[in-house]
Amino acid sequence: MLRTSPAFNRCFGRAWLVLGYAFLYLPILALVLFSFNDSPVANVWRGFTLKWYSALARDGEMLSGLWLSAKIAFFTACGSVILGTFAAFALVKYKRFFGRTLFSGMVNAPLVMPEVVVGLSLLLMLVSVQRITGFPERGASTIWLGHLLLGMAYATVVVQARLQELNPSLEEAAMDLGARPRQVFFLVTLPMISQALMSAWLLTFTLSLDDVVLSAFLSGPGSTTMPLVIFSRARLGLNPSVNAVATLIVLAVSIGVIAASYLIARGERRRQQEMAAAARN
Repeated sequence: MLRTSPAFNRCFGRAWLVLGYAFLYLPILALVLFSFNDSPVANVWRGFTLKWYSALARDGEMLSGLWLSAKIAFFTACGSVILGTFAAFALVKYKRFFGRTLFSGMVNAPLVMPEVVVGLSLLLMLVSVQRITGFPERGASTIWLGHLLLGMAYATVVVQARLQELNPSLEEAAMDLGARPRQVFFLVTLPMISQALMSAWLLTFTLSLDDVVLSAFLSGPGSTTMPLVIFSRARLGLNPSVNAVATLIVLAVSIGVIAASYLIARGERRRQQEMAAAARN
């Protein structure tokens, strides 16, 4: 049996860690770097420039697609967190009810089904409904419905995992002290799952912002999201202004992730301090 020293194991682990981070983040760094490239050829560096950002400011199609994607992603994240929280509470708090297995399977189905299948089935359903009722027309609302279906499944998993870790005695103690179920939820349960809600919001926002497959099936005239604009331009060769808009998105997402991580860490520290103070008392 081959034995290795602890120093070798540490070096080997750090090397794999560095390679993993390089694989994940070097393409993003290259994209940011070439957004300042003066050459229209993506892999040829010809000097530093900001002209692609000024060209982006004049690109109405890209900006309108970015604004539409941001709006859909925002409402998708909000709706997914609300519906996912309801579904998670039903699955965690109520262990037995009629149709629980079917409900759990339907909630988790979008996680394992290919997006092509989900998009095609939604398209057929919406076309049938529109033929009967005249509503809804394909556009931003139908894209939002498709993203909401997918986002709710992810939000349910995140919130459900957090709810399963909660100590039910805390809620029971609050009810013993006279708190009503609504007060227990807002004063006890909600603060303890707030970090999971924030994580679910960020996850579903990101999934909606960069979705291509569902948007391609459910979009209509005048409702082209940013990923669809980029995908259509990629067939003819990407303009470096795409690197500029991607850099701005990376910057915005990085700021959001850093801020969310700080808030989550601060909330966790405060919760630990409150639990320690309660244990001393």
